[in-house]
Amino acid sequence: MTINFEALRRRFPVLERKVYLNSGSYCALADTVRDAFNSYMDDRLAVGANWDVWITKNEAVRAGMAQVLRATPDEIAVTASASAGINALASALEFTGPRNRVIVSDFEFPTSAQIWHAQERRGARVVHVPRAPDGYIPLENFARLIDDRTQLVAVTHVCFRNGARLDIPGIVRLAHAQGARVLLDSYQAVGALTVDAPVLDVDFVVGGMLKYLLGTAGIGFLYVRAGLIPDLVPSNSGWFAQQDIAAMDITANRPSASARRFEAGTPPVANSYAADAGLKIILETGTDEIEARIRALTRRCMEGLESIGWSSVTPAQDVRRGPMVAVPSCDAAGLFARLMEQDIVTSYRDNNIRATCHFYNSEEDIDRFVAAMAGHRERFRAVC
Repeated sequence: MTINFEALRRRFPVLERKVYLNSGSYCALADTVRDAFNSYMDDRLAVGANWDVWITKNEAVRAGMAQVLRATPDEIAVTASASAGINALASALEFTGPRNRVIVSDFEFPTSAQIWHAQERRGARVVHVPRAPDGYIPLENFARLIDDRTQLVAVTHVCFRNGARLDIPGIVRLAHAQGARVLLDSYQAVGALTVDAPVLDVDFVVGGMLKYLLGTAGIGFLYVRAGLIPDLVPSNSGWFAQQDIAAMDITANRPSASARRFEAGTPPVANSYAADAGLKIILETGTDEIEARIRALTRRCMEGLESIGWSSVTPAQDVRRGPMVAVPSCDAAGLFARLMEQDIVTSYRDNNIRATCHFYNSEEDIDRFVAAMAGHRERFRAVC
């Protein structure tokens, strides 16, 4: 399938004014996503409490997310955030037996590690997988720590600090060989890379809609492998987690037979409009095509940075790289501000400027970023 990326680019108005390389923080706003917000307001003004439509939108997000992950709708919980999904899962696990270990990597976003450390009061023992001297985390570092005491390996797909992409199939093989399950944090990957949950053989996937899925904040998802659902009963619950939402039963907790049991209260209504619109763009474009486009753009960016003598810290190998190129700086905040003055929107974490690409970026965007970096090299390079 041939994709007209130039035509798709025109659907994101901010790109007329900015070089937008910040999808890893918050995506550019598409025309149809803006229209979806307006549609919600129109419904509110015309009808007020339009519950039938709201539920339909929530279910559309569930179905769309299932398509993106190559899963079934019954395996998807629509949550208020990635944190809500992880917390719901954590509440369904027990840590009183010999399998009380949770393995996390040193590439994790703080939320994930913090939630698992919060389970230490319930008996969990959290073990961190360290980086190697080259800054990456190879499989052998996981192999040394995953054992028959491990209940869960909670691991990011792409590191938010440096853009490194972990060997998820390899980690899954190590975990399953020891009888452990795997939770994949796909926030910095899904929508930019193909995340096929059955092919990756992961047990759980968590993420949200505000980055590469082109939606908005305040809505996320949790994928739970179908065969695991019956034995996992979250203590975090609510009326939308019940088998019969309309029952209004206050006498018991009767969780849904599907992954909806990991939901809670009233769904994120307005955000469902936006998330549905964003998912439609991703599905119409195709995740394989998006991944190929982003791979080419990040390669161009890294080669351009090499040419000006300011290398990124992101792995060069395609299989170890996601949609982010992270560039070290002695003053990342100052460099971020200078780039903003030039209408180049990036972000920074630690001492790295993060240029995060999506399919709507162009080769010209990349070249403008590299040219701007060349102009700032003497003032903001990695060593001042």
